[in-house]
Amino acid sequence: MTPKTPTLVAAVLTTAALGACSAPRQSIQSSKPPNPVVMKGDSAAIANAKPDKTRYQATEADINFMSGMIHHHSQAIVMAKMAPTHGANSSIQTLAGRIINAQTDEINIMSMWLRDHNQPVPTPNPKGMTMKMGGEEHVMLMPGMLTEEQMAQLDAAKGTDFDKTFLTLMIQHHTGAVSMVKELFSTYGAGLDETVFKLASDVNTDQTTEIARMQRMLFELMVQNKPQ
Repeated sequence: MTPKTPTLVAAVLTTAALGACSAPRQSIQSSKPPNPVVMKGDSAAIANAKPDKTRYQATEADINFMSGMIHHHSQAIVMAKMAPTHGANSSIQTLAGRIINAQTDEINIMSMWLRDHNQPVPTPNPKGMTMKMGGEEHVMLMPGMLTEEQMAQLDAAKGTDFDKTFLTLMIQHHTGAVSMVKELFSTYGAGLDETVFKLASDVNTDQTTEIARMQRMLFELMVQNKPQ
C-alpha cells in the first residue's frame, strides 16, 4: 500500500491545482461592476452628468433660462459696443470684442433652441424681460443686469473713467449670469437637455473666468491711477 501512496497524493494535488486554475476564470466572467446610480436631485451629479437629448425633456426652468439669458446677453453686447466709442484702452476693447462675439453666437443658439421646442423667441431687449402682470406689461431685470441709471453712468464715462466703470459693471453683469446658471442646475430636473446643459456650462465657465480677469484688470487700473 505504501508505494501507491505517492501516486494517489499526486493525483489529488493535480486535480486541486486544475480546479484552482479554473475557478478564478469563472468568477471573473460572472462578476460585473454595478452601474452607478445618479440621483436627479444631486446638483453635483447633474453638473458632472452627460445629458442625452433622447432621454430628457425640456422643462419650464430650461425655457425660462434660455429666454432670460437672451435679454441678459443683449445688454452685455450693448455695454461692450460702447468701448470703441468711449475711449477704452486696448485691453478693454479686446475684452469687449470677445464678449460681443461669444454672446452673439449664444443668443443665436438659444433662439434656435426655443424655436425647435415650439417656444416664443423673444426679441433681445437690453432693458430686461417684459412680463405681463395684472393686465399691464412690466420690464423685469435679470440678475446682474444694469438699471437705466447705471447704463447712463457707463455711457457718460470716457477714457480711464469708462474703463473702470465698464469693468465694475460688467463684473456685476457676469456675476448675475453665473447665478442664473446655478439656479438652473439647482432646479430639480432642469439643465439635462443636451443643448441647455452645454450652453449653461459654457456660460458658467467663460464668465467665471472673465470675472477673474476683469478683477485683475480693475486692480491694475486702480494702482496705475492711484493719487501720489
